[in-house]
Amino acid sequence: MNAIKRRAIYETLRNLNPHPTMGLRYTTSFELLIAVMLSAQATDASVNKAMYKMFPIANTPQAILVLGEGGVAQYIKTIGLYRIKAKNIIATCRMLLDQHQGEVPSNREALEALPGVGRKTANVILNIVFGHPTIAVDTHIFRVANRTKLAPGKDVRVVEAALEKLTPAEFRYSAHHWLILHGRYVCRARIPKCQDCIIETLCEFKSKTCVFT
Repeated sequence: MNAIKRRAIYETLRNLNPHPTMGLRYTTSFELLIAVMLSAQATDASVNKAMYKMFPIANTPQAILVLGEGGVAQYIKTIGLYRIKAKNIIATCRMLLDQHQGEVPSNREALEALPGVGRKTANVILNIVFGHPTIAVDTHIFRVANRTKLAPGKDVRVVEAALEKLTPAEFRYSAHHWLILHGRYVCRARIPKCQDCIIETLCEFKSKTCVFT
């Protein structure tokens, strides 16, 4: 994979989807933080369904603390790992009020100090809320980066560093959106839909399949 092919991949993905958006629904930076925290090992649809019910009742740190851990758990019980997520949400709300005047912090160190917030979640918030050109590497991006040889690496941190280094600056802000969507709907884990892939001629995946599903 060389620089010319990398640029062509991003140009192709951009032409298909010039203004990509994420699947999680939110109206404030705090709502996005909570939604991303809940999205670990869960689908966007399941998170949206739960938040559709909870956010009209409680969508601020103060209001969620009034609900308490048990109240939050009732809203998110259809989401995987809901008990630990409810615990982390309450702890995060307390920390936001105690240390950040109830606002979502704008720096990585403060974000990653919040209970239940890891590097991937911090990258999403930094990118979408604060406009940083970060690339949040999840399982979809990790797979696409390695399969295509766009930015291969043995773990997510290596892939993240490679993507940030090798992705041309003009594509870096939206790169994780394009790659997540491509991995979720086309470059799937079990049977990639190579026959529907718009970057198939640029991809260096050796085991391409044309199985129609």
